Amino acid sequence: MELNLPLRIIGVGRYLPQRVVESSELEAICRLPAGWVERRNGVRQRRWISTETSSFMAAEAAREALEEANLEPDRLDLIINASGTAEQAIPDMGALLQRQLGLGSSGIPSMTVHNTCLSFLAAMDVAANYLAAGRYSNILIASSDISSCGINIKEPESATLVGDAAAAVVVTRSGEGEESLMHHAHFRTWGDGAYLTTIMGGGSALHPSKPGHNPDNDLFHMDGSAVLRMVRRYDEAFLEELYPGLSKSLLDIDVVVPHQASKVGLHMLRRFGWPEEKIMQTIEWMGNCVAASIPATLYQAVRDGSLERGDKLLMVGTGAGLSIGGMVLTY
Repeated sequence: MELNLPLRIIGVGRYLPQRVVESSELEAICRLPAGWVERRNGVRQRRWISTETSSFMAAEAAREALEEANLEPDRLDLIINASGTAEQAIPDMGALLQRQLGLGSSGIPSMTVHNTCLSFLAAMDVAANYLAAGRYSNILIASSDISSCGINIKEPESATLVGDAAAAVVVTRSGEGEESLMHHAHFRTWGDGAYLTTIMGGGSALHPSKPGHNPDNDLFHMDGSAVLRMVRRYDEAFLEELYPGLSKSLLDIDVVVPHQASKVGLHMLRRFGWPEEKIMQTIEWMGNCVAASIPATLYQAVRDGSLERGDKLLMVGTGAGLSIGGMVLTY
């Protein structure tokens, strides 16, 4: 279905931790042969935090986005945290981000839209509908993910894949005569894949206060091969639902910003006849940064000139659930 909602990105920002972790360092920790990580996951290096928090990183990215938008923070109408990982269980990280921006007494509504690695796309969908309804005018969306604290070195395939990062956008309603629109947005979830990608702990089911708590339940687990098989079962039909013809070619899409799920996941996109030069990839030097992957890669596309005003952009990815999501917009 064609939506054509009046959404315009007026500012982008990104924050990467200072600490660079080379794959050779993780190969030593996980006792892997030299070169294994880059061959298997396509990741040469990634960023990990040292002292940063998620809300700090989100605020740093947000400040850059606000500066580019030429907008003072107190002119925001809504703050959406769109992170796949939380800084703490309560309060919602929207409130923590608001406070980090010096807006703790502002009353600006702040909330979270959470759909694991698809959180940014889901938040963009929510924002577009709010803007179209006239409820808000200036919306900040920030994705900030710290995965390094939850890796399980017993599972090197996922432990060596993830990185830490934050990225943010400021969106507003596009004005009369402006090309910027959100044309299509589509999401699907198949709960049969719910236990393929998990952190089992942290909730009420396996709370750490319960007797016999297993610390491994607080670490990230993913059955990558099973996820890929499940994605392949549904992705072609999903793309046709998102934008008919997309499973055979890129149609009129100028730039693709995919979730940086894995080397194999990115290579799977070639099946659809999409030219590789139009697909943005940051996995080699950032890894998989959960929900921050898509906006952090979007930032790269804007800053290096790959994405320009008036270009048609496809953002697409997968998330735990199993979920698939995509969005087509004119930047």
